[in-house]
Amino acid sequence: MMQERAIIHFNVTDFAVAVERIKDSSLKHVPLIVAPAQASRALVYDMSEEAYKDGVRKGMRLSLARNYCRRARVLMPQPALYRKAMMALVKRAVVYTPLVEPGAEDGHLFMDVTGTHRLFGPPPDIAWRLRKQLRKELGLDPVWSLASNKLVSKVASRMVRPFGEYIVGSGEEHAFLAPLPLSMLPGLKPDEIRILADFNLSRIGQLAELSREQLLVPFQKRSAYLYDASRGRDRTAVLPGKAGNLQISEEHTFAQDTGTYKEVQSVITMLIHQIGRTLRQRGLLGRRMGIFLSHSDGTKTTRQATHKAGSNNDFLLRRLALAALDRAWGRRIRVRRCTLICDRLIPESRQKLLFVMASRREQQQEQMLSAMDRVCNRFGNGMIRLGTSF
Repeated sequence: MMQERAIIHFNVTDFAVAVERIKDSSLKHVPLIVAPAQASRALVYDMSEEAYKDGVRKGMRLSLARNYCRRARVLMPQPALYRKAMMALVKRAVVYTPLVEPGAEDGHLFMDVTGTHRLFGPPPDIAWRLRKQLRKELGLDPVWSLASNKLVSKVASRMVRPFGEYIVGSGEEHAFLAPLPLSMLPGLKPDEIRILADFNLSRIGQLAELSREQLLVPFQKRSAYLYDASRGRDRTAVLPGKAGNLQISEEHTFAQDTGTYKEVQSVITMLIHQIGRTLRQRGLLGRRMGIFLSHSDGTKTTRQATHKAGSNNDFLLRRLALAALDRAWGRRIRVRRCTLICDRLIPESRQKLLFVMASRREQQQEQMLSAMDRVCNRFGNGMIRLGTSF
């Protein structure tokens, strides 16, 4: 018989605002909006509970948000700071279970604590203990929920924000979801909500009354998900490291927003050398290079390129990064920040290949990078770097 799963979902409400208030305690009782204020078409990245009550929402135009909450103070987003806080949160969660799936800089965290009761007690005790630890050591006060799967636990945590806890017992999933509005169901798209509204359906329980065949006509491939989700069924595993804990990232914020490809290309070359040097120091190879472009209007573009064998060679990593840049370079909106993330890391083999010889060009590249590393080790980062014309 399969053991019933125990999934805890932690959610630090308004995570960016919470981190900003830890950094600067004078902001604690000030209505806050986190958004790139200098951008002409900036969108709200996050907002405090005070601004939320005044009508401010994530993704809203900053100009409109200011009208809703004129007393709010606007702060520039600091993704690197939020990532650091997220890593600190994960570090404390993995003590209780290796199955920890963090969100990306958003304060969300799933924990699969199935079978850990002999070590740490019942799942609610784990949640209480971790929440107390986070409040004491980090100053973060998350809501938490407990259920038999990720979907129901996520909905339950939405029910108690900004502060509280919620436990949905095994077998209670359908009864818990039934009276809730369709907008509470994770993964349901706006156009799907509109279609259901045309059928005069507004509650999750009403959706659950439809058969697979009835859902298949309007929703086709999505019908299977809607059928299971409306009944509180979800076998999705908690995936450790999904947000990229094992990764190396570097970012650059432009002094002036730029729409010039060559300027972004030059920054990528600079960041690649920093990533490549870190990989070589740690004896690692990176198999995927991702690029995140933050635009003047607050939106983000993400693309990636992969290399099956992995590498820590700056020249190859740069080709991957530029391939990702080419895929991301489609908007006419200027770029404010460029972030490179190298992940899917594997250890570099110490055993040299006997019969496959590197080309002369590759040998020269390795010798050049080794020499550059020695210069940087002796005189510091930035003393020497690759050019942009190779």
